[in-house]
Amino acid sequence: MSKWESLLGLAARARKVTMGEEFVLKDVRAGRAKLVILAGDAGDSTKKRVTDKCASYQVPLIEVSDRYTIGAALGKDMRVVVSVTESGFANKLKQLLS
Repeated sequence: MSKWESLLGLAARARKVTMGEEFVLKDVRAGRAKLVILAGDAGDSTKKRVTDKCASYQVPLIEVSDRYTIGAALGKDMRVVVSVTESGFANKLKQLLS
């Protein structure tokens, strides 16, 4: 497991991560999302919706390999999109993923 995956897991345990497309989009609209992580194998409509919403609200978006990687980092089966709601975690994740 890589450093960013461990950090994402830690953020989730600290309850600073939102999972699921609708909840993530709600966080983006409300200004709570500091970073959105999207699976590279997400469906086209999901990808477009999340990308457009992040662009219009100026929320950083990072695409990672696949839904299983995100899921494993969070201790779940698979997750397509998650948002990080705490700026400390978000900044460190951006640093590790860039």
